[in-house]
Amino acid sequence: MTPTLVRHHRYADSSATVDAGTRARDWAEIQERMLAPLYEAVYQRLEVGAATRMLSIGCGSGLALLIAAARGARVTGVDTDRERLALARERLLPDAGWAGTPEQAPAEQPRLFVGGPPAAAPAAGEAPYNLLTAFNPIGCVTGDSEGLSPALESAVRLAARGTTVVLTGWGPPERCATAPVLRVAARLAESARAPRSAGLRAARRDDLEDVAARAGLKPDGSGRVSCPFGYADMDSAVRGLLSTGLFDSAVRATDRSQVEKEVAEALHPHRRPDGTVWMPNVFRYLVCVS
Repeated sequence: MTPTLVRHHRYADSSATVDAGTRARDWAEIQERMLAPLYEAVYQRLEVGAATRMLSIGCGSGLALLIAAARGARVTGVDTDRERLALARERLLPDAGWAGTPEQAPAEQPRLFVGGPPAAAPAAGEAPYNLLTAFNPIGCVTGDSEGLSPALESAVRLAARGTTVVLTGWGPPERCATAPVLRVAARLAESARAPRSAGLRAARRDDLEDVAARAGLKPDGSGRVSCPFGYADMDSAVRGLLSTGLFDSAVRATDRSQVEKEVAEALHPHRRPDGTVWMPNVFRYLVCVS
């Protein structure tokens, strides 16, 4: 299983506004690997391998694609975040020219596209996808699943009949040590009455089933996976968490340095004597059939 305790990352001024490229690299180098146990559990359950043609919706910087490709799967990813997608290219296509446009790599290589599922339509003569994944966990921010059902509907049109679809979400807050830390974002945003704030909320039992129903998918099993968030020090923990985007409303409402300070305070109970930060969490996945 991929380790989740990450090495130290130090930057010259942690209170400065972080540009999109640095934020994407924080996600790729610090935070993304926290979900690796979730990816691995899903792939093991579904026996992902050489016969798999996978489309990942919101593939980010590509770790889930990389793990699937290592099992022999043919992988394609789409994302609207160009910075994260550029890092996915570095991981998956280090020798291929790519300028962030929907230009296909050779068929035997992973494919990456800016945008939504329609950008990843199989070329003429290619087999349709037989596995669709949405590994961005929902159930934490109000409205975080609003665009998922339409994306799934468009992805299903690119897939074979009866294709497996996997949705993921946060587990119950009592099983997620990170939940109180995330509530910092809601408190800061609400206290400043940010006009574009998105309230954090507890995951509900039927969040994933609701998304599946709206997308016309039939549930066919589920599971829970332990995904502890482990960091080598407080600086890495703060930067990793802020790279998720879950604190964006709080940053807009106050400023980054204030958010960093309060997140660090909320993380204090999870700091161990050796300086590392450790938070047990549980995530849930739902397996569906299109």
